[in-house]
Amino acid sequence: MSDAWTARLLRDPVASPRAAFLELFFDLAFVFALTRVAQRLISELNAREPDRDVLAGAVEALFFFLLLWLIWMLAAWVTSLYDPALAFVQALVIVVMFGALVLAIAMPHAFGGRAVLFAGTYVTIQLGRPLALTLALRGHPRRLVTTRITIWTAVAAVPWLVGAAVSEHARPAVWAGALTVEYVGFATGWPIPRLGASRVNQWVINGVHLVERYQQVFLIALGEAILVIGLASSAAPMTPAEVAGFVVAFAVTVLFWRIYFHRSGHRLPAAIRESQTPARLGERATYVHLVTVASVLITAVGFELVIAHPTGEGTLPTAVIVLGGPALFLLAQGWAEHEVVGRRPIRRLAGALVLVAAVPVGALLPGLAVLVMATVVLSLVGGADTLASHLRDSPGGGAGPPGGSEGARGTSASPPGAT
Repeated sequence: MSDAWTARLLRDPVASPRAAFLELFFDLAFVFALTRVAQRLISELNAREPDRDVLAGAVEALFFFLLLWLIWMLAAWVTSLYDPALAFVQALVIVVMFGALVLAIAMPHAFGGRAVLFAGTYVTIQLGRPLALTLALRGHPRRLVTTRITIWTAVAAVPWLVGAAVSEHARPAVWAGALTVEYVGFATGWPIPRLGASRVNQWVINGVHLVERYQQVFLIALGEAILVIGLASSAAPMTPAEVAGFVVAFAVTVLFWRIYFHRSGHRLPAAIRESQTPARLGERATYVHLVTVASVLITAVGFELVIAHPTGEGTLPTAVIVLGGPALFLLAQGWAEHEVVGRRPIRRLAGALVLVAAVPVGALLPGLAVLVMATVVLSLVGGADTLASHLRDSPGGGAGPPGGSEGARGTSASPPGAT
């Protein structure tokens, strides 16, 4: 490939940060995959098995979520670094999209009869993407990074493929080790002897575009919650208790949206632009949104449990999910507020602590009552946010409301080692 073609492959730093239609198209596969993860956990909880089986199902759901997050995150960075209007990049994203669909289809039996299909597809996605970019970036300095990623992914491919061949009892541990290798590589910049690691400050990426992608994946998670609410309510007999569960679940979803976009979600683009170390802020935003999306999915599972059995006998797993999801969300948003706004997230931390402390009581109450408890705490946090904003906006009250993404176009942020 010519040097001119390689240069054209890179995304123009001053190009529009808006997500391309290709990326929104790719997200459709991610929506389906997240639905399979949520349904897997719901099935485990509805089976009424002993707690150890529920825990195993929760761990498996977490495993699949982390795997899917890695695929989505690296795909987002590909389209932030490389021009999505180029046929090569489009083909790369569509192949990853197809692979994600295959993974979602194989997921229910990934630890059983479809292990080879699951592992083979995942390795093809994760190894094929950096390998294709390495070949395309001939003669370009960025090729060193894709080479590092290819080597690390090839190493991780060994336990992935071995795990597909071992017994079903050993498979989870082997695959967990493989996924750990990939996350360690990402976190450390994929260090290779003599080649070194990919330094954070060497990466230039369209920060506003990346932020928009994070916001979109958060909205995808909220969409998953809405889907769960709708499907669960459609299957319910619509007694007053079920209707109340539907209304309260929708209120929680709205509160998630409100709390996220009230400060940190709106302020993030400008914060990356103004940061002295935008790359590190971009890296932390990756982890913040990982936890945020996970918390919304956990809460969505709680919606299903509550709407299906609003007045049923209280259980510890139900209380942990219904209260733990919002608590995790508040912790993630507290982390984001600290990183983005630079304030101590007292309201969010206090809300999370109250929710965690309420779990023992929630285990004794019907699911609907537990969800109402979560709604009250989230409403207090959201109301306190609104009051604090009014106080800041009043004459002599301090700085105005947080800025949105306007004026932040062309910002560069640098996650550690995007493909």
